[in-house]
Amino acid sequence: MPNRRVEEQLEALKALGGSGLNDTSIQALRKGLGDRVNVVAARAAKTASEMQARALVPDLVQSFARLLERKRDADPQCWGKNAIAQALKELGYAESSLFLKGLQHVQMEPVWGGQVDTAITLRGICALALVQCTDLPRREILRCLVDALTDPEARVRVDAARALEEMNGEEVVLLLRLKARAGDKEAAVTGQVLESLLRLQGDEGVPFVAEFLRSDAEDIRVEAALVLGSSRLASATEVLIETWRKQQKLGRGSGVLRGLSVSRQERAIEFLLDILRNGCEWEATEAFAALELHKETEEVWARVREIVSERSLPVRTPI
Repeated sequence: MPNRRVEEQLEALKALGGSGLNDTSIQALRKGLGDRVNVVAARAAKTASEMQARALVPDLVQSFARLLERKRDADPQCWGKNAIAQALKELGYAESSLFLKGLQHVQMEPVWGGQVDTAITLRGICALALVQCTDLPRREILRCLVDALTDPEARVRVDAARALEEMNGEEVVLLLRLKARAGDKEAAVTGQVLESLLRLQGDEGVPFVAEFLRSDAEDIRVEAALVLGSSRLASATEVLIETWRKQQKLGRGSGVLRGLSVSRQERAIEFLLDILRNGCEWEATEAFAALELHKETEEVWARVREIVSERSLPVRTPI
């Protein structure tokens, strides 16, 4: 019976999103935010954000403080705090105190064989939300984000890099370059750092990111190639093509071909099709794997099918 009551509350709060803001909906959301069940408070926060109910900002702040104080007893899995912090971010809340507390929050909960930190998502949300806070000097926000770059959890470090990117500025570029040089035990973090750098610097950042194509670690080479490709910069495409020409003999070019494919640039697609047509069997197979991204692009995939048929390539995926 209690579970059914909660489900009914969740459905009712979700339905409020289509009713428009009025005294009745605001009161219902306010009640939801004060509910002792964290998933109900979370749904109320999400609906408040969707409805842009800025009148409920004080209630969101109060609910967050209540859940933070009682920790896992009131908010297992941090579902309530996550939703409230995200709602406040989306509503443009610009006071830092709440987000600073969230950024420092660690919530260990029991799992089979030990404990796990369930506040990882919360710290990432709060890192990104700090960027919009107006009551902190820029240098203090940067300090907090640099600390977040050393968080034990990779997902928080990724969000810290994204937040730094939003801060912009020459000092941010230098911080991201330092982090890229220092490295990270998770390749995805380095990938985000390189992506943020390239977004900030454009063509100017291509040579720096290209250095990571020569890494001894394959996962770092792949991250760098995908970052360059997804930038869709002409200069990045040329770097990837030149890198393939240098690395193909070493058997290290598959990530480069994937980078060319995600760029979706005509120059890159033509280069991949040329490898498919004229490369040796293993090169053509790698090119085919990269081109599979374009299965839904009729013109490109028709050319792929034609070349594969002409060469009788032993590809695994039906064409």
